[in-house]
Amino acid sequence: MKAISNLLDQLSVRLGKSIAWLILLMMFMTATVVVMRYFLNVGSIALQEAILYLHGCVIMLGIGYTLKTNGHVRVDVLNRRFNPRQKAWVELLGCCLFLVPLSIFILVTSLPYVAFSWSVLESSGAPGGLPGVFILKTLIPLMAVLLFLQGISEAIKAWQTLRKR
Repeated sequence: MKAISNLLDQLSVRLGKSIAWLILLMMFMTATVVVMRYFLNVGSIALQEAILYLHGCVIMLGIGYTLKTNGHVRVDVLNRRFNPRQKAWVELLGCCLFLVPLSIFILVTSLPYVAFSWSVLESSGAPGGLPGVFILKTLIPLMAVLLFLQGISEAIKAWQTLRKR
């Protein structure tokens, strides 16, 4: 089980570190939009949408990495007082009762939405906007799968903590 957890962790870390570079690209693109708009008095809907697409990619593909590195929101009022065994129980129950079912729910309910988007090859409704909204929407079920996999890894680690004496 430890090998499975390590493999899932490696997937999250590699993906997270790879997509982190998109943040730098977004920063340069945002600076370009600002310079174009305020100094050259020129706008670009396509460039603005590209920034939004990249932002969506970072959030959706980075969700597993965020969970793995404990970057997600946590109610720390109680958690900081718990010993490692109590924290492991909270983590295990949280994964089994909330995270895994939520991931499955998002996956199942997003598939028809994404399938419809692919069937019409949905693109931006804005004049001069980017095509490929259907590709961006594909990140929704992919995000659910990545969250599910990292949730399984976190549950395995919590279970291993509980098994130790």
